[in-house]
Amino acid sequence: MGKAWWIGGTAVLGLGAVVAALALSRAGAAAKKGDDPSAVTLEFTPREVVTPKLTTIATPIEFSGPLVAPQTAVVRARAGGTLLTLAVAEGSRVKTGQALATIDAAEVAGRLAERQAMVESARAALAQAQRTHANNERLAQQQFISASALDQSRAALDAAQAQERAALAQLDTVRAASRDTRIVAPIGGIVAKRHAVAGEKVSAEQPVVTIVDLATLELAGSVGTHEVSLLTPGLAVQVRVEGVEQAVSGRIARIAPAAEPGTRSIGVTIELPNPKETLRAGQYALARVELADPLPRLTLPLAALGNASGQDHVWLIENGVLARRAVTLGRRDAREGRVEVLAGVTPASQVLAARFENLREGGRAVGVSASPSAVAAAAASAPIAK
Repeated sequence: MGKAWWIGGTAVLGLGAVVAALALSRAGAAAKKGDDPSAVTLEFTPREVVTPKLTTIATPIEFSGPLVAPQTAVVRARAGGTLLTLAVAEGSRVKTGQALATIDAAEVAGRLAERQAMVESARAALAQAQRTHANNERLAQQQFISASALDQSRAALDAAQAQERAALAQLDTVRAASRDTRIVAPIGGIVAKRHAVAGEKVSAEQPVVTIVDLATLELAGSVGTHEVSLLTPGLAVQVRVEGVEQAVSGRIARIAPAAEPGTRSIGVTIELPNPKETLRAGQYALARVELADPLPRLTLPLAALGNASGQDHVWLIENGVLARRAVTLGRRDAREGRVEVLAGVTPASQVLAARFENLREGGRAVGVSASPSAVAAAAASAPIAK
């Protein structure tokens, strides 16, 4: 009882359909003669009759999202001024420590000279305070000045020393700012975006360029709370990336410790090695984890299932007659085209492997092994649908 092929506008029935057609034709002939049509035996080929098969059905878990580059650095100006040079463009490859841009140091140079002068002034004041205090100590020993006057000179000396330290600290700060006029790459990678152009005046902490390292990418998705217990960090994952024909292998890097607020989903992060940088951040990807099935299950082809009034059923051949049995289904494997049957059949059941029309429960049926000559003869005598 198989499918029909169309040749030159004419439908030609397959072997199963031929056998069924012959059987139904014989049933019609018997009816014309007054015989009971149920006495006609329908014959099914071995390909049309199957027995339930014990097999495993993997549990797939899928989630999707865009690829992101975890190693992304936004390089900012650490000092304000005019951007004199910007030596890279979008798409340029840079190395760690490579010079990217320089900022006009005129303002910084002026502040540096000012701080150096303040240091020199503080040192001069300190020297004067030291001499005054030394003289006061000699005078105090000779009792020419009072103890309170000596204490005042000591306090003046301490203040001068503190002023010198403050001036040196300010000088170090300006020197650090002068070094910040040279912008370097903190990581190696590719320039993803320029936020400024040469000649533009920038302020401190203003973004200048963004650098992306594509050596490792990540896919962040979420799974249901009922599925997360099946996943563990390090588990292998197959990822389909848009625009890439072959699936990419990755692994689960991290699983969030709690569900996202307002949802029943938990975040899962997939790590994808990308040494050749064939993948790009922002590409959409679909991750699929297939969890092995620990137990074999009784399965049938999906094509064997029928449904009437919301109840799944299959047709069996039992003791030479057709019987329709309601079945309870479990897991499905769409890739292999099979479904788990929890109840309704046994491993020894003879099940029709496809859906057939005009079957009657209690009708006589057997499975036969057709030879090529028999198939040709049946095809030649079978009626052709117009």
